[in-house]
Amino acid sequence: METAWLQRHQIGVYALTVGGAVSIAVARPATASLFEQLVNPVLALLLYVTFLEIPFVELRNSVTNRRFMAGALGMNFLVVPVVVFGLTRLLPADPVILVGVYMVLLTPCIDYVIAFTDMADGDAGQLTAATPVLMLVQLLLLPAYLWLFMGRDIAAAIEPAPFLEAFVFLIAVPLTLAWITQLWGERAEAGRRWEAVMAWLSVPMMAMTLLVVIASQLPRVQHSLEQIAVVIPVYVAFLIVMPVLARLVAGRLRLPDGESRALMFTSVTRNSLVVLPLALALPAEYGLVPAVVVTQTLVELTGLLALTRLVRSRVWERSETVIQKVSFE
Repeated sequence: METAWLQRHQIGVYALTVGGAVSIAVARPATASLFEQLVNPVLALLLYVTFLEIPFVELRNSVTNRRFMAGALGMNFLVVPVVVFGLTRLLPADPVILVGVYMVLLTPCIDYVIAFTDMADGDAGQLTAATPVLMLVQLLLLPAYLWLFMGRDIAAAIEPAPFLEAFVFLIAVPLTLAWITQLWGERAEAGRRWEAVMAWLSVPMMAMTLLVVIASQLPRVQHSLEQIAVVIPVYVAFLIVMPVLARLVAGRLRLPDGESRALMFTSVTRNSLVVLPLALALPAEYGLVPAVVVTQTLVELTGLLALTRLVRSRVWERSETVIQKVSFE
């Protein structure tokens, strides 16, 4: 199976994978714990494969791109909180539901967002360069936003350890290994062959990530779906509103197409897999919060597949004309 064939049919591969993962989760929920142990290793390998496709000269140049960094920070930490606060006005005044929604929607993704950006021909290198800043700022601001929206007790329950562990294991280690591999590839034929094999693995690893995440997380929510179904329209609305706002901001900042796509994905994709340990550590009265977080993961993965297809289509290209009129006239 050639790399070009996999790239051309990747959305179909992912759709079949999602269907298979749902079937496993429903038919064999006891396997969830096994799949959960695989989530971080599979994510780390996916990001290693993704980082291999980014020239490190490009990555160094991306660090100094102030317009993109301003756009990513502004979207995630100024625009998103306003949107989230507005959307949660549609929810019942249940602290458990609200805490879960705030925790997951106020934290930008630092892991598989890079793979989805790369899959949609966005500037994955630029987004990778922004990842340390996004991680640090969300670590500092999440307690502040929870204190503002929910009160002091919830804010005090946030621990930095899961954020730091995720950054080291999912970003720093794969990025370092990818850099070493690229150096190896420049010096030896064996290194170039290894890089070719890793390039072939790009689509299979994305499919494996979808499989382990869905198969491990779906059993968490299937018994409490009636209680948390109220949050699904909010998550769907977030997936619809944020791409439009990100496209407008990208037009205002005059970002190139690749950076515009990257800005859209960082604005939409949330840090659910890192936030989940925080949710599990909350007091017993917040026992439903992990299910609220996991529900966002399941909605988001489905939405990202649709968004990826949309961004790669002519709809995205035609929207540039509309954005320019809105931004500059």
